[in-house]
Amino acid sequence: MARASGAERLQKVLSQLGVASRREAELWIRAGRLTINGRAATLGAKVEPGDQLRLDGRLIRQQRADRALPVLICHRSPGIALLPDATGSESVAGGLPRRIGTRFMSISPLPQIDGGLELLSADGGLAGRLQRAVRAHVLVYSLRVRGELSSIQEEGIRAGHLDRGTALKVLAIAPAGGAGSNHWYQVDTLGASGNDLRQLIERQGATVSRLMRIRIGTLQLERSLPRGRWRELTPEEVTALLNPAPSADTPSAAPGNPGSGQ
Repeated sequence: MARASGAERLQKVLSQLGVASRREAELWIRAGRLTINGRAATLGAKVEPGDQLRLDGRLIRQQRADRALPVLICHRSPGIALLPDATGSESVAGGLPRRIGTRFMSISPLPQIDGGLELLSADGGLAGRLQRAVRAHVLVYSLRVRGELSSIQEEGIRAGHLDRGTALKVLAIAPAGGAGSNHWYQVDTLGASGNDLRQLIERQGATVSRLMRIRIGTLQLERSLPRGRWRELTPEEVTALLNPAPSADTPSAAPGNPGSGQ
């Protein structure tokens, strides 16, 4: 019997439900762990909202089509894992309520040593779209270095050259407070990851002692969102993230010192 035109591939459905990535779902299918309405799933199989999906015999509950899984903004503390691992150590996602998802995907995650603004979603398809969109947004970081950057070091950071031969687009770097052995700087980039920014700055001979992401596009890390807390993004905020403004390469307003006291 032909399937209805609204049917979607099993791997895509499981990713959208936040159960597994498409690659993981494919491995489960090959291992015979998934069934559709009591029959072993095959590669290329399609499912409909009313189909009964099971993993190792356990029912996979499908979300209603009109109930989208949220995107979360989290304020992650440096050193705390974003996603659960095999050790069972503390993580941001491990403390989230099951009603908003059971398997989360991170969007442009920061190195665990760093912290600040993080984005999570249990909707695999949406997380992938956001991951691509974030690269076209201005990403603003507050970082603390040992000592003070020289004009030559700042020039090298603005050039953006990385060890692997590629370059970051650094829009602005400006002092943001501090004295003595530690100084804060605000760095505006276009789509730069935390890993790449750390590498860029340390390539100039500077030591980064703290790196915090404080903005993605128009989404700001609010002071009202303390460490370890999260909130759901509004539909308007998600839409803004998915649609970077054409003027996204404009540096942000005058820097402050959002990293102080973090």
